[in-house]
Amino acid sequence: MVPHLVTALTGPINELEQRILESMPAIERWFRLEWMEHTPPFYSSVDIRNAGFKLAPVDTDLFPGGFNNLTPDMLPLAVQAAMAAIEKICPEAKNLLLVPEPHLLSKKFYLMNLQRLVQIFSLAGLNVRLGMLDDRQTDASTLDLPDGSHLEVEPLLRTKRRLGLKNFDPCTILLNTDLSAGVPKVLEDLHEQYLLPPLHAGWSQRRKSRHFQAYEEVAKKFAKLLGMDPWLINPMHTQCGEVDWQQPQGLDCVRSNVDALLTKIRRKHKEYGINEKPFVVVKADDGPSGLGLMTVRDAKELDEPGFRERHMAITGGQPTGEVIIQEGVPTYERMNEAVAEPVVCMIDRYVVGGFYRIHADRGIDQSLNAPGASFVPLAFAESHHLPRPGEKPGVSAPNRFYMYGVIGRLAMLAAAYELEATDPNAEVYE
Repeated sequence: MVPHLVTALTGPINELEQRILESMPAIERWFRLEWMEHTPPFYSSVDIRNAGFKLAPVDTDLFPGGFNNLTPDMLPLAVQAAMAAIEKICPEAKNLLLVPEPHLLSKKFYLMNLQRLVQIFSLAGLNVRLGMLDDRQTDASTLDLPDGSHLEVEPLLRTKRRLGLKNFDPCTILLNTDLSAGVPKVLEDLHEQYLLPPLHAGWSQRRKSRHFQAYEEVAKKFAKLLGMDPWLINPMHTQCGEVDWQQPQGLDCVRSNVDALLTKIRRKHKEYGINEKPFVVVKADDGPSGLGLMTVRDAKELDEPGFRERHMAITGGQPTGEVIIQEGVPTYERMNEAVAEPVVCMIDRYVVGGFYRIHADRGIDQSLNAPGASFVPLAFAESHHLPRPGEKPGVSAPNRFYMYGVIGRLAMLAAAYELEATDPNAEVYE
């Protein structure tokens, strides 16, 4: 099932799809060479927007949920990717400790995501157990899933040098919690254990602006390879540090950057003959996507009554905070008349599937990562997911999904750049 693209502005994207398909051998070789130099995140998911005139990532999650939304047909791919990832890190691995997000354990959809992760890594040949990141939990607890199955979550057991569970000493610890509230002491100073993703990938230290700065670098390299304009796949952005929402002058940085970015977007729209009013999205530079996003079409909106109070939601009600101002990429994909956006899921350097996030109550310029969203697997009409060079652009599901996978992998590569640049343990050479 492929959503239809409700826009006449499909020319640039159809041309992009054609160019990507024609350049497939060069693209795959380019990725292969990049992965010889850079280590991919252990797993990731990327939200993508298809505007018809532009195809770009808008968020990259390094502690992804949503694996339960993948079609069962994609499970073998996920298992193979998990095997490859584990073999690179800890070939003799026997035990894997999976640490979930504590505040989501009451959510059925999240439990199903955990169940799928346990399934993937069990089939990859690991003993998988769940450890609760909560000092108050002293006993194991059983969590009921909608399908009648159960998951057991046990209290973590920290020794001087290692982290595990009672009678369970893992080689690898896989975090599925984004560390927004900071790094718990229990995860620090571990020895001879692999902690994935690394602590500096958590939202207490990570910044969206750093990621999209790295993505801009990746997009320029890729665009040079294909002989195209990087803007077609890159959402422009800028950043403001420590905005004080309670002071009139506190918005000066936001106001000037919104105005400058809107001017750049208008220039690009004029270049490509796009008759659309541009917009930017103002959001917290840290923290999960979907929280506190605000759409701005004119810098004057920043001076409207009540605007400042609404925008404090961006920083969780705090009077100050860092923000990223990002080019708004509308989504013109629809499924059953509801707005849709593709999400690409990856383990190691491999695309293992994806799904459409759908929201009937949201507009083309709003975040779909909000309560009320539903999910549909990227279901392939054929028994395989390989692209089909030579077919007419815009009509083939495998070709569309291959193009999404390329964009997802570009964002994943940017995350690799980002994590290398922010690694506190990296050696610095003068």
